[in-house]
Amino acid sequence: MNIKPIKTEADYQQALQRLEETREAKPNTVEGDELEILGILIEHYEEEYFPIEMPDAVEAIKFRMDQMGLDQQDLSGIIGSKSRTSEILNRNRPLSIRQIRVLQKELNIPAHVLLKE
Repeated sequence: MNIKPIKTEADYQQALQRLEETREAKPNTVEGDELEILGILIEHYEEEYFPIEMPDAVEAIKFRMDQMGLDQQDLSGIIGSKSRTSEILNRNRPLSIRQIRVLQKELNIPAHVLLKE
């Protein structure tokens, strides 16, 4: 087992390759320990160099609509009129507190995502 910190893209690629080679390793073995440590190192590197930002409110709404098979008319039935829904989805109008509460409850979108500008 030759594990070292991941500092460069080359180190990252080597770690990914070794992770793939050891992915079938049994827990509590030398290879199993190596797999676990590599996973932690890779996750740390990815969080630093490939951060995933939270989506904005409109993208979160659109994503959830897609997941739930909803269209704009369905969303209008949840948050208000067709024109108001269109304004929100086109980023011409911010969400109201009432709409945020309804979206949080009906679409299960966390409020902190809906409040993000």
